[in-house]
Amino acid sequence: MELFFKNDEGHNVTVNGDRYRAMITNFSIPELNNHDVQELWFQQDGATCHTARATIDLLNYPFGDRLISRFGPVNWPPRSRDLTPLDYFLWGYVKSLVYADKPHTLDHLEDNILDVIADIRPQMLEKVIENWTTSEPAVEVICQKSYLKCNATRLSFE
Repeated sequence: MELFFKNDEGHNVTVNGDRYRAMITNFSIPELNNHDVQELWFQQDGATCHTARATIDLLNYPFGDRLISRFGPVNWPPRSRDLTPLDYFLWGYVKSLVYADKPHTLDHLEDNILDVIADIRPQMLEKVIENWTTSEPAVEVICQKSYLKCNATRLSFE
């Protein structure tokens, strides 16, 4: 999967609803189908391309009530530490490494991003999940689903 959105000439472009839905249709859903993931939840933030009616309609088919999104069946809780460990750890970690050598060109920045992402090991992500704690009520809805095991303060993937 490409991490950057580019046009036919290879120039960077912004993510809009059409490009985002094309990524979901052409990559995300086929990949999930290849791995036979039936009970996966899909979470996205409140970006306009994510919350467009056409995007929500597209995601409702494979995910149904397992869609966490603004205007989705389960409302996305912004700034919620319990549902966004990537926002509170991973992106800061990635950013610190990407900018460590102060890239001066877009190509250098893209290379750094690709290198840092490629070096992230599953064990690191497992540790983030293992140390992921919460007491927020937003998790209660999700704790009823089979993909999470919940005790008083800790969540883990089943």
